[in-house]
Amino acid sequence: MATVDYPLERPREKVREFSFSETLYKWVATVDHKRLGLMYIVSALLFLVIAGIMATVIRLQLAVPNNHLVSPETFNRLFTMHGTTMVFLVGMPFVAGFANYLVPLMIGARDMAFPRLNAFGFWIFLFGGFLLYYSYLGGGGLSGAGSAPDVGWFAYAPLTESAFSHGSASDYWALGILVSGFGSIASAINVIATAFSLRCPGMTLSRMPMFVWVMVVDSWIILLALPPLSAAQIMLELDRQLGAHFFDTQAGGSAVFWQHLFWIFGHPEVYILIFPAFAILSEVIPIFSRKPLFGRPAMVGAVVAIGFISMGVWAHHMFAVGMTSWGNTFFAASSMLVGIPTGIKIFNWTATMYGGKLRFDTPLLFCCAFLFQFLTAGLTGIMLAVAPFDWQLHDSYFVVAHFHFTLVLGLVFGLFAGIYYWYPKAIGRMYNEKLGKWHFWLFTIGVNVTFIPQHFLGFLGMPRRIYTYSPGRGWELFNLISTLGLLFQIPAILIFVWNMVHSAIKGQPAGDDPWDAWTLEWSTTSPPPEYNYEKLPVVRSSRPLWDLKHPQDPDWKFE
Repeated sequence: MATVDYPLERPREKVREFSFSETLYKWVATVDHKRLGLMYIVSALLFLVIAGIMATVIRLQLAVPNNHLVSPETFNRLFTMHGTTMVFLVGMPFVAGFANYLVPLMIGARDMAFPRLNAFGFWIFLFGGFLLYYSYLGGGGLSGAGSAPDVGWFAYAPLTESAFSHGSASDYWALGILVSGFGSIASAINVIATAFSLRCPGMTLSRMPMFVWVMVVDSWIILLALPPLSAAQIMLELDRQLGAHFFDTQAGGSAVFWQHLFWIFGHPEVYILIFPAFAILSEVIPIFSRKPLFGRPAMVGAVVAIGFISMGVWAHHMFAVGMTSWGNTFFAASSMLVGIPTGIKIFNWTATMYGGKLRFDTPLLFCCAFLFQFLTAGLTGIMLAVAPFDWQLHDSYFVVAHFHFTLVLGLVFGLFAGIYYWYPKAIGRMYNEKLGKWHFWLFTIGVNVTFIPQHFLGFLGMPRRIYTYSPGRGWELFNLISTLGLLFQIPAILIFVWNMVHSAIKGQPAGDDPWDAWTLEWSTTSPPPEYNYEKLPVVRSSRPLWDLKHPQDPDWKFE
């Protein structure tokens, strides 16, 4: 029988009088991976609210033709900061936050491999975010007034060269993202080192939780994809500040060179962001289906395959720049090829649920919605991988709808599933299930109402990044419907925030293992102690906690 050893008698901490200054110091100076993970997640949620407010203003501006809610300059800054914030200050810290909090607990370790590097990674990420937003005060143009970057989250050169982008707003963009990237690289190094060097006795690679496997592959992609972006940003600053000509086409530089460097990062970034959702589904679906994960070895292979192929698909963003037919063919084929391991994962999650005793609590509801919505995003991605089709819809609202289906109806749904699933472990109290389901249904309806019409806007020829439009083009109804989705999304987010805050104060005590799960993090107290495990666990199976609690169930006894 598979076993796991951990102390049943846990030492009780002495109750001490609360001190705000002492508590603040402990959080600011901490190197505890759990606190750093929570700080990553809370920071990401705060930036998510900021980016959501920007998106709300964008949609209100486009709700009707010839609208003048904001100026064209403000609109350009809004979509630039919205996209930059969502990718670099929401998605990336969510990756680091979940990995920081869960990887050591899941592999039976007391902390990350490099605790101080871990703390450095968080604070340098946060500093990069503040530096980006400081551009509102210090990024003035010719007038000297402060302004945010207005060059898009992709910051295409030579539009970001000093001749076309006056002031220092583009400098804040490049330096802010460069600094935040150092934090992401530090976190990725830590995850890989922790997973390969600090596993508890008996935790072989074949027994390592699926969540950890996915986060390790995700960290490798970060290490491979971020340096090209950092190099591009350094070269851009050399152009702007020291008169270099890497991207100055009039002096022999290349604008397409920037696109290659950016998208070598930019498309693997999609997988960097979506992998945490893959990891979460691989843990949540089996628990709420009461079945082992179907085809676990195939799932590991699919994750590794996606990570490998993801580094060779970047130029499908560049079909319209005039590459050779061989180049278009290669990147079209690789973009379709990545759909095969992705399809394997969707099949395995569905097979896990098939025949299971499904428990439709909030985490599983978000997982079910993810499966349908992400499948839709994948199908539209395959459509855009066909070069002639992409030529027709390049830079249209069809592309906007596609990547929002991927990141909002994919990534965000997976993150919500993970937050609800591990909330009792991190906080020690249960969330309100009724409010969780209200959040799910309102948010699901809202995002679909917003982004489904944008596919049709793309077919009707509406380009991305336009400030307003004239009536009579057939865009009015779809834009209005898309904006009306906010009426569902905003209440959903408010319900979520209230549920998290109120439940942390007055929620029912969760106990150590409210879901009757099997991975090691549920063997600790809720929340876990600072040292995680007084005695390191010894595991004999890929599901040690379940086997310990249910020795009478022969269906779960396998290596």
